[in-house]
Amino acid sequence: MNTEAIRGAPSWHIHPDAETLARHLARAIARMADAAIAARGAFHLVLAGGNTPQPVYAALVSRGRRWDAWHLYHGDERCLPPQTLQRNSQMAASVWLQQVPIPRAQIHDIPAEMGAEAAAAAYAAVLPPQRFDLVLLGIGEDGHTASLFPGQPWGLDPATPAVLSVHNAPKAPAERVSLSAWRLQRSRELFFLATGSGKRDALAAWRRGEDLPAARVGAGATVWLDEAAWPGS
Repeated sequence: MNTEAIRGAPSWHIHPDAETLARHLARAIARMADAAIAARGAFHLVLAGGNTPQPVYAALVSRGRRWDAWHLYHGDERCLPPQTLQRNSQMAASVWLQQVPIPRAQIHDIPAEMGAEAAAAAYAAVLPPQRFDLVLLGIGEDGHTASLFPGQPWGLDPATPAVLSVHNAPKAPAERVSLSAWRLQRSRELFFLATGSGKRDALAAWRRGEDLPAARVGAGATVWLDEAAWPGS
């Protein structure tokens, strides 16, 4: 899927439960990695943070191949010390990356411990010039995605920076770093992940056409969710 063409309605992939979803999504990511490596010699993946993707990352340990060709980035990060458990980089490392031989130089953590402004500028220089192969995102109960929150700048205009410094986020910590909306959309494929009844209202608002960060970033994306998160008709 060419992101220049991502403009339509999302497609909804509903699974019976979070465990089944994680298994199928990990399999899909592994297939995409194989295809990207065969076609272009590398797989460039942007990781979602938070708790929801943890089972997917754990399932990838036994699914992935050709780890030497994987290049990983983060959609956002919290401005906390590097070893803090609440960091997205720490979560991904503990459930997945410490168990697979991806070269450390190809795991691009956001240096959010530098502070939001400095980290955003530094991370912009790390991003590849080409499109990502896959961007994986979540959705918050308020409709935010990455660290793009309602009522704050989302970076939809390609003239804005590729990486944003986020201040006064409504969820702690207030200081964060996030890829902008347009840079997240600059990907061959865009997947959203949502599980649990707590996401149902946000997904219902998305389906109603409300102007949420997730809906703006995810127009035309594939949304992977379990039955508990599905708001129905």
